[in-house]
Amino acid sequence: MFKWKKLGLVFKPQEIEGRSWLKEFAQAPSVLVFDKFIRVYFSCRPLPDEHGQYISYSAYVDLNRHNLFEILSVSKSPILELGDLGSFDEFGTYPVSVIRHDNSVFAYYGGWTRCESIPFTVAIGAAISYDDGETFTKAGKGPVLSCNVNDPFVLSGPKIRRFNNRWYLWYVAGTSWLKNDGSPEAVYKIRMAHSDDGFEWVRDSKNIIESKLEENECQASPDVFFHNNKYHMFFCYKYSLDFRKNDRGYRIGYAFSNDLIDWHRDDSKAGIDISEEGWDDQSIAYPHVFELDGEIYMLYLGNQVGRYGFGLAQLEGRLT
Repeated sequence: MFKWKKLGLVFKPQEIEGRSWLKEFAQAPSVLVFDKFIRVYFSCRPLPDEHGQYISYSAYVDLNRHNLFEILSVSKSPILELGDLGSFDEFGTYPVSVIRHDNSVFAYYGGWTRCESIPFTVAIGAAISYDDGETFTKAGKGPVLSCNVNDPFVLSGPKIRRFNNRWYLWYVAGTSWLKNDGSPEAVYKIRMAHSDDGFEWVRDSKNIIESKLEENECQASPDVFFHNNKYHMFFCYKYSLDFRKNDRGYRIGYAFSNDLIDWHRDDSKAGIDISEEGWDDQSIAYPHVFELDGEIYMLYLGNQVGRYGFGLAQLEGRLT
């Protein structure tokens, strides 16, 4: 069993001043490592409008590499503009995942638009930064991965990685919408696509992680990294209905693979769970694992899926 030592809440959006677009939530952290700091990308929201509707932006916070609880700076503006009228990302860019390639930084993000019979739909967009990840230019006005006959509903939660000179994009795909007292809830499963250039993607639209809680278990944030000759995936999962502010919310799960195709789920090895009290005593979600100076860390969200920020945990012992 792996064991993660929780180090505490790192970033709380409510403490940031002077940014009207960053008032709540710091969701789906994703790290770039620099010489003197790490840059953590996340998605945030301004306060809701008069109709209770949210929009979502993506931003970053720079943390001292030698003291990850010291905030050095926060982006002065969102890293991506919202899309034009009628576009797939008109109402939000969440979540975001980043990776260095050659002299650029690539970002893959969920673009949100509002619907009538369901609350939203999402497709996956791409953007490139030529200034070390401070600002990004979208690849185009449309998504690089969207619904098709085999992925008919929501496509979101992109996590980008490169292994053996090939691009891999883990994502979540909606499999159905469930009626829930007039407020439909999406069911979504983890899937994978691969690419030779980061723009044209091949996918088989197969669920790669077996369900545990129920047939309609929801799975998200499939973060994969290679260590000790094995591929490790930390992800999160929850019940499909009645999951807010109770014990049916997100937990962090674990799976491993030797070939990136066949995955073996064993949540008993995840090594992290909710706390007895505090900011993560109901839910933990959206794990992101990274290596820094010989140590392995995990950033993750707490209650209400990151409404009050993200925290940090450190791996104790070896990941085998």
